[in-house]
Amino acid sequence: MIRKVSLLLVGVVLGATAVVTYSQAPFRISEPAHAASPDTYNQLNLFGDVFERVRSDYVEQPVDADLIEAAINGMLTDLDPHSSYLSPKNFRDMQVQTRGEFGGLGIEVTMEEGLVKVVAPIDDTPAFDAGIMAGDLITHLDGEQVLGLTLNEAVEKMRGPVDTDITVTILRENVEEPLEVTLTRDVIRIRAVRWETMDDVGYIRVTQFNEQTYDNLENAIVEISEDVGADNLKGFVIDLRNNPGGLLDQAISVSDAFLNQGEIVSTRGRHADEIQRYNARPGDLVDGKPVIVLVNGGSASASEIVAGALQDHRRATVLGTRSFGKGSVQTIIPLGANGAIRLTTARYYTPSGTSIQAKGITPDIITLQELPEELQGRAETKGEAGLRGHLSAEEGEEMSGSQAYVPRDKSEDNQLQLALDLLRGEASDDAFPPQPDKQAAK
Repeated sequence: MIRKVSLLLVGVVLGATAVVTYSQAPFRISEPAHAASPDTYNQLNLFGDVFERVRSDYVEQPVDADLIEAAINGMLTDLDPHSSYLSPKNFRDMQVQTRGEFGGLGIEVTMEEGLVKVVAPIDDTPAFDAGIMAGDLITHLDGEQVLGLTLNEAVEKMRGPVDTDITVTILRENVEEPLEVTLTRDVIRIRAVRWETMDDVGYIRVTQFNEQTYDNLENAIVEISEDVGADNLKGFVIDLRNNPGGLLDQAISVSDAFLNQGEIVSTRGRHADEIQRYNARPGDLVDGKPVIVLVNGGSASASEIVAGALQDHRRATVLGTRSFGKGSVQTIIPLGANGAIRLTTARYYTPSGTSIQAKGITPDIITLQELPEELQGRAETKGEAGLRGHLSAEEGEEMSGSQAYVPRDKSEDNQLQLALDLLRGEASDDAFPPQPDKQAAK
Protein backbone atom coordinates (compact mmCIF):
# COMPACT_ATOMS: atom_id res chain seq x y z
CA MET A 1 0.00 0.00 0.00
CA ILE A 2 1.24 3.49 -0.80
CA ARG A 3 2.07 5.43 2.35
CA LYS A 4 2.18 9.14 2.90
CA VAL A 5 3.30 11.47 5.62
CA SER A 6 0.18 13.48 6.32
CA LEU A 7 1.01 17.04 7.24
CA LEU A 8 -2.24 18.71 8.23
CA LEU A 9 -1.59 22.27 7.30
CA VAL A 10 -3.70 24.97 8.76
CA GLY A 11 -1.43 27.94 8.21
CA VAL A 12 -0.92 30.83 5.92
CA VAL A 13 1.93 29.98 3.62
CA LEU A 14 5.27 31.64 4.19
CA GLY A 15 6.50 29.72 1.36
CA ALA A 16 5.84 27.18 3.95
CA THR A 17 4.26 28.26 7.17
CA ALA A 18 1.46 25.86 7.74
CA VAL A 19 0.15 23.78 10.49
CA VAL A 20 1.80 20.44 10.15
CA THR A 21 1.02 17.21 11.88
CA TYR A 22 3.13 14.18 11.09
CA SER A 23 1.31 10.87 10.92
CA GLN A 24 1.54 7.71 8.87
CA ALA A 25 -1.69 7.05 7.00
CA PRO A 26 -2.72 5.00 3.98
CA PHE A 27 -3.10 6.99 0.79
CA ARG A 28 -6.76 7.39 -0.11
CA ILE A 29 -7.53 6.21 -3.65
CA SER A 30 -10.82 8.07 -4.11
CA GLU A 31 -14.02 6.07 -3.61
CA PRO A 32 -13.77 2.52 -4.88
CA ALA A 33 -11.43 3.63 -7.72
CA HIS A 34 -13.57 4.89 -10.54
CA ALA A 35 -12.00 4.90 -13.98
CA ALA A 36 -11.49 8.33 -15.49
CA SER A 37 -13.98 9.36 -18.15
CA PRO A 38 -13.00 9.39 -21.84
CA ASP A 39 -13.00 13.20 -21.69
CA THR A 40 -10.31 13.08 -19.01
CA TYR A 41 -8.08 10.92 -21.19
CA ASN A 42 -8.68 13.28 -24.13
CA GLN A 43 -7.53 16.19 -21.97
CA LEU A 44 -4.41 14.26 -20.94
CA ASN A 45 -3.71 13.63 -24.62
CA LEU A 46 -4.08 17.38 -25.16
CA PHE A 47 -1.50 18.03 -22.45
CA GLY A 48 0.87 15.57 -24.12
CA ASP A 49 0.38 17.24 -27.50
CA VAL A 50 1.10 20.70 -26.08
CA PHE A 51 4.12 19.43 -24.17
CA GLU A 52 5.63 17.88 -27.32
CA ARG A 53 4.89 21.01 -29.37
CA VAL A 54 6.67 23.20 -26.80
CA ARG A 55 9.64 20.85 -26.70
CA SER A 56 10.01 20.79 -30.47
CA ASP A 57 9.07 24.34 -31.55
CA TYR A 58 9.77 26.77 -28.72
CA VAL A 59 12.28 29.46 -29.69
CA GLU A 60 14.82 28.12 -27.17
CA GLN A 61 15.41 24.56 -25.99
CA PRO A 62 13.33 24.15 -22.80
CA VAL A 63 14.23 21.88 -19.91
CA ASP A 64 11.72 19.03 -19.75
CA ALA A 65 11.80 18.84 -15.94
CA ASP A 66 11.07 22.57 -15.66
CA LEU A 67 8.09 22.25 -17.99
CA ILE A 68 6.63 19.40 -15.98
CA GLU A 69 7.19 21.19 -12.65
CA ALA A 70 5.54 24.35 -13.98
CA ALA A 71 2.56 22.34 -15.24
CA ILE A 72 2.13 20.59 -11.89
CA ASN A 73 2.43 23.84 -9.96
CA GLY A 74 -0.03 25.55 -12.28
CA MET A 75 -2.57 22.77 -11.75
CA LEU A 76 -2.27 23.00 -7.96
CA THR A 77 -2.15 26.77 -7.56
CA ASP A 78 -5.27 27.08 -9.71
CA LEU A 79 -7.22 25.11 -7.09
CA ASP A 80 -6.87 27.56 -4.19
CA PRO A 81 -4.23 29.87 -2.67
CA HIS A 82 -2.81 27.18 -0.39
CA SER A 83 -2.26 24.22 -2.72
CA SER A 84 1.11 24.07 -4.46
CA TYR A 85 4.05 21.95 -5.53
CA LEU A 86 7.15 21.84 -3.32
CA SER A 87 10.42 21.13 -5.05
CA PRO A 88 12.81 18.85 -3.12
CA LYS A 89 14.67 21.90 -1.78
CA ASN A 90 11.49 23.74 -0.79
CA PHE A 91 10.20 20.62 0.93
CA ARG A 92 13.43 20.35 2.94
CA ASP A 93 13.24 24.05 3.78
CA MET A 94 9.70 23.66 5.04
CA GLN A 95 10.69 20.78 7.30
CA VAL A 96 13.60 22.82 8.67
CA GLN A 97 11.34 25.81 9.27
CA THR A 98 8.90 23.85 11.42
CA ARG A 99 11.84 23.10 13.71
CA GLY A 100 12.11 26.81 14.39
CA GLU A 101 15.35 27.85 12.64
CA PHE A 102 16.00 28.76 9.01
CA GLY A 103 17.76 31.33 6.85
CA GLY A 104 16.00 34.34 5.34
CA LEU A 105 14.41 37.72 6.00
CA GLY A 106 11.77 36.84 8.58
CA ILE A 107 8.45 37.55 6.87
CA GLU A 108 5.35 35.42 6.57
CA VAL A 109 3.97 35.82 3.05
CA THR A 110 1.23 34.68 0.71
CA MET A 111 0.43 35.41 -2.94
CA GLU A 112 -2.20 37.93 -3.98
CA GLU A 113 -2.94 38.77 -7.63
CA GLY A 114 0.54 37.77 -8.70
CA LEU A 115 2.36 39.77 -6.01
CA VAL A 116 3.85 38.63 -2.72
CA LYS A 117 1.83 39.94 0.21
CA VAL A 118 3.22 40.23 3.71
CA VAL A 119 1.01 38.49 6.26
CA ALA A 120 3.24 39.46 9.17
CA PRO A 121 6.89 40.17 9.94
CA ILE A 122 8.45 37.83 12.50
CA ASP A 123 9.62 39.49 15.70
CA ASP A 124 13.30 40.47 15.93
CA THR A 125 14.21 39.62 12.33
CA PRO A 126 15.64 41.78 9.52
CA ALA A 127 12.14 42.39 8.12
CA PHE A 128 10.73 43.35 11.52
CA ASP A 129 13.63 45.69 12.30
CA ALA A 130 13.33 47.36 8.89
CA GLY A 131 9.66 48.19 9.47
CA ILE A 132 8.10 45.77 6.97
CA MET A 133 4.39 45.67 7.79
CA ALA A 134 1.43 43.32 7.40
CA GLY A 135 -0.36 44.12 4.14
CA ASP A 136 2.74 45.34 2.27
CA LEU A 137 2.89 44.11 -1.34
CA ILE A 138 6.32 43.09 -2.62
CA THR A 139 6.62 43.92 -6.32
CA HIS A 140 10.37 43.53 -7.03
CA LEU A 141 13.27 41.58 -5.56
CA ASP A 142 16.64 43.10 -6.43
CA GLY A 143 14.92 44.90 -9.29
CA GLU A 144 13.34 41.75 -10.74
CA GLN A 145 9.55 41.72 -11.02
CA VAL A 146 7.71 39.33 -8.73
CA LEU A 147 4.79 39.20 -11.16
CA GLY A 148 5.04 35.92 -13.02
CA LEU A 149 6.85 34.05 -10.24
CA THR A 150 5.19 31.40 -8.11
CA LEU A 151 5.15 31.94 -4.36
CA ASN A 152 7.82 29.28 -3.88
CA GLU A 153 10.05 30.91 -6.50
CA ALA A 154 9.69 34.30 -4.83
CA VAL A 155 10.46 32.83 -1.40
CA GLU A 156 13.49 31.08 -2.85
CA LYS A 157 14.83 34.43 -4.12
CA MET A 158 14.35 36.01 -0.70
CA ARG A 159 16.40 33.27 0.91
CA GLY A 160 20.16 33.16 0.53
CA PRO A 161 23.48 33.13 2.35
CA VAL A 162 23.58 34.88 5.71
CA ASP A 163 24.96 38.46 5.64
CA THR A 164 24.02 39.02 1.99
CA ASP A 165 21.75 41.91 1.00
CA ILE A 166 18.53 41.99 -0.98
CA THR A 167 16.57 45.08 -2.03
CA VAL A 168 12.81 44.67 -1.72
CA THR A 169 10.41 47.04 -3.50
CA ILE A 170 7.15 47.50 -1.62
CA LEU A 171 3.76 48.99 -2.39
CA ARG A 172 2.12 50.29 0.76
CA GLU A 173 -1.46 51.46 0.87
CA ASN A 174 -1.85 55.25 1.04
CA VAL A 175 1.85 55.72 0.22
CA GLU A 176 2.13 57.11 -3.30
CA GLU A 177 5.66 56.06 -4.21
CA PRO A 178 7.01 52.50 -3.97
CA LEU A 179 9.36 51.95 -1.04
CA GLU A 180 12.77 50.34 -1.55
CA VAL A 181 14.12 48.57 1.51
CA THR A 182 17.51 46.84 1.64
CA LEU A 183 17.56 43.90 4.03
CA THR A 184 20.48 41.77 5.16
CA ARG A 185 19.69 38.07 5.32
CA ASP A 186 20.20 36.43 8.67
CA VAL A 187 19.63 33.12 10.43
CA ILE A 188 15.99 33.31 11.47
CA ARG A 189 15.54 31.66 14.82
CA ILE A 190 11.89 31.54 15.69
CA ARG A 191 11.43 32.01 19.39
CA ALA A 192 7.97 30.52 19.42
CA VAL A 193 6.94 31.92 22.80
CA ARG A 194 7.97 35.08 24.66
CA TRP A 195 6.76 35.93 28.10
CA GLU A 196 7.04 38.47 30.88
CA THR A 197 5.30 39.37 34.10
CA MET A 198 3.36 42.62 34.09
CA ASP A 199 3.06 43.13 37.84
CA ASP A 200 0.30 40.66 38.73
CA VAL A 201 -0.51 39.41 35.19
CA GLY A 202 1.34 36.91 33.03
CA TYR A 203 1.83 38.02 29.42
CA ILE A 204 2.59 35.25 26.92
CA ARG A 205 3.11 36.03 23.24
CA VAL A 206 2.96 33.04 20.88
CA THR A 207 4.62 34.06 17.61
CA GLN A 208 4.35 30.77 15.73
CA PHE A 209 3.32 27.16 16.24
CA ASN A 210 6.50 25.17 15.67
CA GLU A 211 7.93 22.12 17.41
CA GLN A 212 9.01 24.21 20.40
CA THR A 213 5.74 26.03 21.10
CA TYR A 214 4.03 23.87 23.73
CA ASP A 215 7.24 23.24 25.68
CA ASN A 216 7.98 26.98 25.65
CA LEU A 217 4.43 27.75 26.78
CA GLU A 218 4.69 25.29 29.65
CA ASN A 219 7.98 26.89 30.76
CA ALA A 220 6.41 30.34 30.52
CA ILE A 221 3.49 29.38 32.76
CA VAL A 222 5.81 27.81 35.36
CA GLU A 223 8.18 30.80 35.44
CA ILE A 224 5.38 33.37 35.60
CA SER A 225 3.60 31.46 38.38
CA GLU A 226 6.82 31.21 40.41
CA ASP A 227 7.70 34.86 39.80
CA VAL A 228 4.33 36.35 40.74
CA GLY A 229 3.08 33.69 43.14
CA ALA A 230 -0.10 31.70 42.65
CA ASP A 231 -2.08 33.77 45.16
CA ASN A 232 -1.12 37.11 43.60
CA LEU A 233 -1.48 36.11 39.94
CA LYS A 234 -4.61 37.71 38.45
CA GLY A 235 -4.52 35.76 35.16
CA PHE A 236 -2.89 35.42 31.75
CA VAL A 237 -2.91 37.30 28.46
CA ILE A 238 -2.20 34.97 25.52
CA ASP A 239 -1.18 37.16 22.58
CA LEU A 240 -1.82 35.48 19.20
CA ARG A 241 -1.85 38.68 17.14
CA ASN A 242 -0.07 38.45 13.77
CA ASN A 243 0.61 34.76 14.43
CA PRO A 244 0.21 33.10 10.99
CA GLY A 245 -0.03 29.50 12.17
CA GLY A 246 2.18 26.45 12.35
CA LEU A 247 1.86 22.86 13.48
CA LEU A 248 -1.61 21.47 14.12
CA ASP A 249 -0.51 19.21 16.97
CA GLN A 250 1.00 22.24 18.71
CA ALA A 251 -2.23 24.22 18.33
CA ILE A 252 -4.08 21.31 19.91
CA SER A 253 -1.56 21.06 22.77
CA VAL A 254 -1.70 24.81 23.46
CA SER A 255 -5.51 24.69 23.57
CA ASP A 256 -5.38 21.61 25.80
CA ALA A 257 -3.12 23.47 28.24
CA PHE A 258 -6.14 25.54 29.35
CA LEU A 259 -8.92 22.93 29.01
CA ASN A 260 -9.92 19.95 31.11
CA GLN A 261 -12.21 18.26 28.62
CA GLY A 262 -14.17 18.63 25.40
CA GLU A 263 -13.44 18.84 21.70
CA ILE A 264 -10.70 21.21 20.58
CA VAL A 265 -11.11 21.04 16.81
CA SER A 266 -12.41 18.71 14.13
CA THR A 267 -11.45 18.34 10.47
CA ARG A 268 -13.84 17.16 7.77
CA GLY A 269 -12.78 16.12 4.29
CA ARG A 270 -14.53 15.34 1.04
CA HIS A 271 -15.60 11.85 2.15
CA ALA A 272 -17.96 10.97 4.99
CA ASP A 273 -15.37 8.86 6.80
CA GLU A 274 -12.75 11.62 6.80
CA ILE A 275 -13.76 13.25 10.08
CA GLN A 276 -11.06 13.65 12.72
CA ARG A 277 -11.84 14.94 16.20
CA TYR A 278 -9.23 16.12 18.68
CA ASN A 279 -10.22 16.27 22.35
CA ALA A 280 -8.72 17.83 25.47
CA ARG A 281 -7.31 15.72 28.27
CA PRO A 282 -7.81 16.45 31.99
CA GLY A 283 -5.47 19.06 33.42
CA ASP A 284 -5.45 22.87 33.25
CA LEU A 285 -1.89 24.20 33.49
CA VAL A 286 -3.06 27.52 34.95
CA ASP A 287 -5.49 26.02 37.47
CA GLY A 288 -8.51 27.90 36.18
CA LYS A 289 -6.92 31.36 36.29
CA PRO A 290 -8.70 33.87 33.98
CA VAL A 291 -7.37 33.98 30.41
CA ILE A 292 -7.74 36.64 27.72
CA VAL A 293 -6.68 35.80 24.16
CA LEU A 294 -5.63 38.62 21.83
CA VAL A 295 -6.22 38.22 18.06
CA ASN A 296 -6.24 40.48 15.01
CA GLY A 297 -6.31 40.36 11.22
CA GLY A 298 -2.91 38.67 11.12
CA SER A 299 -3.97 35.78 13.40
CA ALA A 300 -4.46 32.79 11.12
CA SER A 301 -5.06 29.07 11.10
CA ALA A 302 -3.49 27.48 14.19
CA SER A 303 -4.05 30.76 16.06
CA GLU A 304 -7.71 30.60 15.10
CA ILE A 305 -7.94 26.99 16.29
CA VAL A 306 -6.71 28.01 19.75
CA ALA A 307 -8.88 31.13 19.93
CA GLY A 308 -11.94 29.26 18.65
CA ALA A 309 -11.52 26.36 21.10
CA LEU A 310 -11.09 28.58 24.17
CA GLN A 311 -13.90 30.89 23.05
CA ASP A 312 -16.41 28.10 22.35
CA HIS A 313 -15.71 26.43 25.70
CA ARG A 314 -16.02 29.82 27.44
CA ARG A 315 -12.57 29.22 28.90
CA ALA A 316 -11.18 32.53 27.68
CA THR A 317 -12.39 35.89 26.47
CA VAL A 318 -11.17 36.72 22.95
CA LEU A 319 -10.29 40.39 22.50
CA GLY A 320 -9.05 42.41 19.50
CA THR A 321 -10.20 42.40 15.89
CA ARG A 322 -11.53 39.65 13.61
CA SER A 323 -8.95 37.02 12.68
CA PHE A 324 -7.67 36.11 9.19
CA GLY A 325 -10.22 33.39 8.39
CA LYS A 326 -8.16 30.45 7.15
CA GLY A 327 -10.29 27.42 7.90
CA SER A 328 -8.90 24.91 5.42
CA VAL A 329 -6.51 22.03 6.01
CA GLN A 330 -3.65 21.12 3.69
CA THR A 331 -1.97 17.75 3.50
CA ILE A 332 1.67 17.49 2.47
CA ILE A 333 2.09 14.39 0.31
CA PRO A 334 5.76 13.48 -0.26
CA LEU A 335 6.74 12.39 -3.77
CA GLY A 336 9.94 10.55 -2.88
CA ALA A 337 12.96 12.26 -4.41
CA ASN A 338 10.68 14.64 -6.34
CA GLY A 339 9.60 16.84 -3.44
CA ALA A 340 5.98 16.98 -2.32
CA ILE A 341 2.59 18.49 -3.03
CA ARG A 342 0.61 20.62 -0.63
CA LEU A 343 -3.06 19.85 -1.26
CA THR A 344 -6.16 21.24 0.43
CA THR A 345 -7.97 18.17 1.75
CA ALA A 346 -10.37 19.33 4.48
CA ARG A 347 -11.92 22.18 6.42
CA TYR A 348 -11.56 22.52 10.16
CA TYR A 349 -14.30 23.38 12.63
CA THR A 350 -14.35 24.90 16.10
CA PRO A 351 -15.95 22.88 18.95
CA SER A 352 -19.37 24.44 18.25
CA GLY A 353 -19.19 23.05 14.72
CA THR A 354 -18.45 26.43 13.13
CA SER A 355 -16.28 26.76 10.04
CA ILE A 356 -14.32 30.01 10.12
CA GLN A 357 -13.26 29.73 6.46
CA ALA A 358 -13.33 33.20 4.85
CA LYS A 359 -15.00 34.63 7.98
CA GLY A 360 -12.53 34.38 10.86
CA ILE A 361 -13.02 34.43 14.61
CA THR A 362 -15.07 37.37 15.84
CA PRO A 363 -13.73 38.56 19.22
CA ASP A 364 -15.98 38.71 22.27
CA ILE A 365 -14.66 42.24 22.77
CA ILE A 366 -13.80 44.17 19.61
CA THR A 367 -11.10 46.76 20.31
CA LEU A 368 -9.30 48.88 17.70
CA GLN A 369 -5.84 50.37 17.97
CA GLU A 370 -5.16 54.07 17.58
CA LEU A 371 -3.20 54.36 14.34
CA PRO A 372 -0.30 56.75 13.75
CA GLU A 373 -0.98 59.29 11.03
CA GLU A 374 1.12 57.53 8.40
CA LEU A 375 -0.92 54.33 8.80
CA GLN A 376 -4.39 55.80 8.64
CA GLY A 377 -6.51 53.67 6.31
CA ARG A 378 -3.87 51.02 5.61
CA ALA A 379 -3.58 48.89 8.71
CA GLU A 380 -6.10 46.27 7.64
CA THR A 381 -5.52 42.85 6.11
CA LYS A 382 -7.88 41.51 3.47
CA GLY A 383 -7.84 38.12 5.14
CA GLU A 384 -8.65 34.78 3.55
CA ALA A 385 -11.77 36.16 1.87
CA GLY A 386 -9.57 38.64 0.00
CA LEU A 387 -7.35 35.95 -1.54
CA ARG A 388 -8.07 35.14 -5.14
CA GLY A 389 -9.44 31.62 -5.61
CA HIS A 390 -10.08 31.00 -1.90
CA LEU A 391 -12.51 28.32 -0.75
CA SER A 392 -15.85 29.97 -0.17
CA ALA A 393 -17.51 30.11 3.24
CA GLU A 394 -19.98 27.27 3.80
CA GLU A 395 -22.73 29.54 5.03
CA GLY A 396 -23.28 33.16 5.89
CA GLU A 397 -21.56 36.25 4.58
CA GLU A 398 -17.82 36.21 3.94
CA MET A 399 -15.88 38.75 5.97
CA SER A 400 -12.77 40.51 4.74
CA GLY A 401 -10.64 43.28 6.15
CA SER A 402 -9.50 43.53 9.76
CA GLN A 403 -7.02 45.71 11.58
CA ALA A 404 -3.64 44.04 12.11
CA TYR A 405 -1.55 46.85 13.63
CA VAL A 406 0.19 46.30 16.97
CA PRO A 407 2.12 49.24 18.50
CA ARG A 408 5.66 48.40 19.54
CA ASP A 409 5.23 50.44 22.70
CA LYS A 410 3.05 48.32 25.00
CA SER A 411 1.80 51.42 26.79
CA GLU A 412 0.14 52.50 23.51
CA ASP A 413 -1.36 49.06 22.85
CA ASN A 414 -5.09 49.55 23.47
CA GLN A 415 -5.89 45.85 23.22
CA LEU A 416 -3.22 44.74 25.67
CA GLN A 417 -3.99 47.56 28.11
CA LEU A 418 -7.70 46.71 28.12
CA ALA A 419 -6.89 43.04 28.72
CA LEU A 420 -4.70 43.99 31.70
CA ASP A 421 -7.38 46.28 33.11
CA LEU A 422 -10.04 43.56 32.81
CA LEU A 423 -7.86 40.98 34.58
CA ARG A 424 -7.09 43.44 37.38
CA GLY A 425 -10.72 44.48 37.80
CA GLU A 426 -9.97 48.06 36.72
CA ALA A 427 -12.35 47.75 33.74
CA SER A 428 -15.47 45.68 33.15
CA ASP A 429 -17.26 44.08 30.23
CA ASP A 430 -20.15 41.62 29.96
CA ALA A 431 -17.88 39.25 28.02
CA PHE A 432 -15.38 38.97 30.88
CA PRO A 433 -15.22 36.69 32.64
CA PRO A 434 -16.92 34.40 30.08
CA GLN A 435 -20.06 32.66 31.32
CA PRO A 436 -20.13 28.88 30.71
CA ASP A 437 -23.91 28.84 30.24
CA LYS A 438 -23.56 31.12 27.20
CA GLN A 439 -22.04 28.23 25.26
CA ALA A 440 -25.29 26.26 25.51
CA ALA A 441 -27.23 29.25 24.18
CA LYS A 442 -24.75 29.62 21.33
